[in-house]
Amino acid sequence: MTYQFLRLETQGPVAWIEYCNPPRNAVNWELLRELPQAIRSLDIDPAVRVIVIASGLDDCFSVGADLRLFDGIDQAGMRRWMQHCHDLVHAMRGASKPLLAAISGVAVGAGFEATFHCDIRFAADTARLGQPEINIGLLPGVGATQALARLMGRPRAIRFLYEGTLVDANEALSIGLVDFVLPAADLRQEVQAYGEMLSSRPKEALAAIRKAITLGSGVAFDAGLELELETEVELAGTKNFREGIAAFRSKRPPIWT
Repeated sequence: MTYQFLRLETQGPVAWIEYCNPPRNAVNWELLRELPQAIRSLDIDPAVRVIVIASGLDDCFSVGADLRLFDGIDQAGMRRWMQHCHDLVHAMRGASKPLLAAISGVAVGAGFEATFHCDIRFAADTARLGQPEINIGLLPGVGATQALARLMGRPRAIRFLYEGTLVDANEALSIGLVDFVLPAADLRQEVQAYGEMLSSRPKEALAAIRKAITLGSGVAFDAGLELELETEVELAGTKNFREGIAAFRSKRPPIWT
């Protein structure tokens, strides 16, 4: 597929999805439709093992939704917008492959929210991050109210959205908004290296971990245990599980298929 507002690039087993809507990567209807399509397409591509969400601009990750879209919007229009936002959430949470985020520059609003559904978020030390929707009388619509409470805890998530201010990368790290802070010049190289490390792990186990944690965290504890049980049983039927056991017993590196 070709995309108007995204740039897709594959480096070995790692696929990069970059926002590409100069000058500030504002999220419009088309970008919002393209992003879940790109994720689903890469998720079924056997050559891709890891997916990264990033920006094609050096100084800006995304400024969020293009506010011109909301001029005169009524409740029916907002419902359609939210349905597209939640389609993106479902595409990301339902993906079987690891999702990483490489965040650089200004990262706010809907474009930044997408990273909350990634597994690991890497930020450049020059990044500025925030969710300023309260300043226009809205709440973040790309699943942030649910994801942030799970990432940061309820009190921090509420305060972060109440205040609607930007934080620097180190503060974002301290409150659980990102997982790693790296020199801006090293961001892409380090994320690529991490993705390649993940790609060397058995794909079924990666998918199982992602499924059990991502979906299990949204259900009651016992239901999560049942999901863990069934997922483990599925893994026991894979060639890679048998190879892992054989390699461990033979004291040799495993050869994953």
